[in-house]
Parts: sequence; structure tokens; C-alpha cells
Amino acid sequence: MIGLLQRVTQAAVQVEGRCVGQIDAGLLVLIGVRPGDGAAQAQRLLERLLGYRVFADARGRMNRSLRDTGGGLLLVPQFTLAADTRSGSRAGFSTAAPPDQARACFEDLLARARQQWPQVASGVFGADMQVSLINDGPVTFWLEVP
Repeated sequence: MIGLLQRVTQAAVQVEGRCVGQIDAGLLVLIGVRPGDGAAQAQRLLERLLGYRVFADARGRMNRSLRDTGGGLLLVPQFTLAADTRSGSRAGFSTAAPPDQARACFEDLLARARQQWPQVASGVFGADMQVSLINDGPVTFWLEVP
């Protein structure tokens, strides 16, 4: 399972012109699911997202996590993260989980996040989404849970 996390001052997701999820300061995380991902990967990725130190402490060092700051968490499904881009000029998607498996895995991650964190918003699986954000720093990290 892949999480491309971005530290943001604000972020939002729209579907058909309607805001379906938004946060103020916190993390926007694009989620990619690979074949074989399941509950264990979802739980481990969530632990990493909540505990990953990307926010500045009093000395300006990235020593604080979402748990420390109390910020928002916006999860957005994005199957293209799991694409195979090693060759050619067009991505292949055999390395991404089939839609039914990916949906179940994303929904499991989202349910776990909502149980463990008070400020969770999300995009809509399979929808054409417009994501807007103000990347703070910019700070962006690729987290992968095998």
C-alpha cells in the first residue's frame, strides 16, 4: 500500500462541483493499493501516517507528527500511484490492485482512520475528483507498506 503524503495548510476534494472533503492544516494523503494489500497494510500505513514526523517543532525541525499537532487527515484514493512506469511512455496498471480489492482496502483504511483520529475527510473512490491544496514547505513524502 502506498501513501503519498503532503503537509498542507489546507486541502479539499470536489466531485461534480461539490466539496466532499476538506481539512485545514494537516496531511493530504493520496492512496495507492497494490495486489495483496489488505487489513494489515491499511493498519500499518495508518500508524505511519499518524506518527510520521513532518511538522516543525519549536526549533524548526520536523519532529512533530499529526498526533502531536492534532491536524486534519484527508485521504484520497488514487490508483495511478500503483502504476508501473519503468518503461515506455505510457503507464501500465497490472501492478495496481483490481478495483473491487482496491475499494475494499481504501474503505478499510478510511474506517480505521475515522475510528482512530477525530479529523478525517476523504475523496470518493472511483470518482473524477478535483483536489486542491496548499502544500506547506513544500513537504511531500512517499510511504510504502509492503
